[in-house]
Amino acid sequence: QGMPKDQIADRVTEMLALVRLDGLARRKPHQLSGGQRQRVALARAIAPRPKMLLLDEPLAALDKKLREETQFELMALQQQLGMTFLIVTHDQEEAMVTADRIAVMRSGEIVQIGRPADVYEAPNSRYVADFIGDVNIFEGKAEFADGTTVRMSSPEAPGGFDIVEDDLLDVGSTAWLAVRPEKIEVHLDEPPPGPNRMAGKIEDIGYLGDWTTYLVELESGRTIRAARANAKRFVDRPVDWDDKVWLTFARDAGVVLTQ
Repeated sequence: QGMPKDQIADRVTEMLALVRLDGLARRKPHQLSGGQRQRVALARAIAPRPKMLLLDEPLAALDKKLREETQFELMALQQQLGMTFLIVTHDQEEAMVTADRIAVMRSGEIVQIGRPADVYEAPNSRYVADFIGDVNIFEGKAEFADGTTVRMSSPEAPGGFDIVEDDLLDVGSTAWLAVRPEKIEVHLDEPPPGPNRMAGKIEDIGYLGDWTTYLVELESGRTIRAARANAKRFVDRPVDWDDKVWLTFARDAGVVLTQ
């Protein structure tokens, strides 16, 4: 690209150090691992000092552990270079980790844009709530809304749902409540009657090391997800398959959606 020859060697050395490949300059592409070839492609793109770098699923070819490591390397690289990265990905977790802002697209149109925490915790529609992470969505009718609280009736919860929400819904209108699995608590002992309370049976358990996911079949026959962080190595009363359980969540745990 017209760079003076006496500067090329220094620039190559600088780029290889930036992507942690210094010492491998004389290797042929077939002598590099998939992750290393990915870094070479990144170094080639950065070398001309563009103002914006377009990355189309840059980590798709990497195995899970290397992908997780490279996500943080990308973030550090972006901050170091002060360059805008525009990343296209179908991996929601990758987007959450690497992005300052996420744009969720549907049929070629942006349906929500915001910080990862905002998009995750305050989705503006059922589509976004379902697209980013796991979620349970309950349909119900608005019984009360005063600008601070929404009360909804639902066949899934005999006591209904009470949610901290500033939207003023029309009484009798249909709305949906989105609750993330990690916001739902699983109880082996029956809690006091009240809102935000459901009974069911453990249908399946997924142990992920840091988290355990429970599939719970409600009395209505519907199956929902609850998740718990494994903060302790041993639990006095572990939840097991076919156990009868009760699920509860806090009034500020869910978000009310109207579309």
